[in-house]
This record gives sequence, C-alpha cells and structure tokens, in this order.
Amino acid sequence: MTVESNHFCVLKSRGAILNVYETGQYTVQTPDRPLFGSMQQAFYGGQSPWQYEALYINRAKLVLKTGGMALSREMAEMVYSVDYYIHVETREAAVQLVQHMPYHGHALTTQEINAYAGPVIEQAVNQVVQITPLEAVNEKIHDLSQIVFQHLQQFLAAYGIALDTVKVLVFPRDERMKALISLKAFGLSEIEAVRYYTAMLMAEQGIISAPNMAIGQPFNVNGIQPTTNADYYTGNNYSPDSAPASTPPPPPAQPRR
Repeated sequence: MTVESNHFCVLKSRGAILNVYETGQYTVQTPDRPLFGSMQQAFYGGQSPWQYEALYINRAKLVLKTGGMALSREMAEMVYSVDYYIHVETREAAVQLVQHMPYHGHALTTQEINAYAGPVIEQAVNQVVQITPLEAVNEKIHDLSQIVFQHLQQFLAAYGIALDTVKVLVFPRDERMKALISLKAFGLSEIEAVRYYTAMLMAEQGIISAPNMAIGQPFNVNGIQPTTNADYYTGNNYSPDSAPASTPPPPPAQPRR
C-alpha cells in the first residue's frame, strides 16, 4: 500500500479501524489461516472474511467557499461571501474525521463538509450584521471575520479539521444601494448622492440635462427660463369662468405683390 506525501491512510476491515499510515509504502499482512468451503459459505456468504478498506485523507490545505444573505439593522438585504482554508493535521485527527463525519460511497468531498459548516457561518454572520447599520457593515469586517473564525474553528475541531484562515466579504444585494453608498463615501449627503446617481443614469441615456440634475439646478434653453403669469390664480375670488381667455395668435402677414 502506497501513501502519498499529502495524504493519510486509514485502514479499515469490516468497519473496524486497524491502523493509520503516513507517507510511505506498507505491506498489509492478512491472517495466515484462511477459511475454505462450507464454513466460508455459511458465515460470510461466500465472501472473504478479510475485506479491507483504505481511506485516504487529504492533509493539504483545501479552500472552501460559501455564501448567503443576511439582514442589516434596517432590514436591508446583505450578501455575504466566506472563503476558508482547512486541513487535517495529525493521524489522530484523521481518525476523528472518519469516525465523526458521515460519508456516502467511497469519498468524502469538500462540498459535504461545506454543507455542515454553512449554517454555522450563517449564524455567525447574522450575529454581527443584524445589529449593524447598513453603511457601517464594512467597518465591522475585522470583527466579523474573527467571530466567524471562532465559531467555525470550534465546530470543525469536533471533526478533526483544523481551520487556517477565514476571509469574509459583505455587500448590499441591491446594485442601486451599492452605488449610493459608494457616492456617500466621497462625502456627499443623502440627497446629493441620490442626485448624482440619477445624473449618472441620465448621462448613460444621453440626456443633456444630467449635469443640472447633479448640481440641483433647473435646465434652461438659451439662458431663458419660461414662466407663467399666475396673478389671476392667486386671488380669493378666482373662478374658472373669470380666467382670461387666451389671446389667439395674430394672422400671418400677407406677402406684398
């Protein structure tokens, strides 16, 4: 049996763990008194009583990624993404992994480990995000990473898995909210951020009044702003019948012969 430099090998026989091997080549000794004939057929169904199962545990650092959604203090939807690195450090940890982590078939994949760790990460992220204002979430990234690391390390230790590094990213789910927060980061007020965001959308559509929206000023054509005389509409005795009729335009001038 050959064990590569980045693996442990857990040898099992009919459910029992016989030994754990590190890097190298090994000879597995089988019992020297095999059973034959009717006794083998009666007790073992015709199969050999010495069936071995070699489970190879990857001891290299593996990266896993998970994500989900959390709610800020204002109940705004926030998307989080967590990358974390794990490895199995010792022979005892390899045995602990085989004993405590259920697996199907002949393989235990990182996706199955991620399925176990996902709820723990979600709970740790919500513990911080739900009490933090939307604009201040990124200021809590360091604290959030530490809390996720502590919760995840404690959980994975029960399976013999060592946690190395955790990287957490949190950002608003709505793209418009991300743009508004980015504009406020430049020192703009809330109303100024809304105006600048609207101006950028107008500029993308080729609307020439986009700069006026950005600075909050009306748009004038040739320097003239059209106005309407409202004297007749401000009096107390105003009625629709007393409003002056609109003056018809003058007839076009006749050409001289």
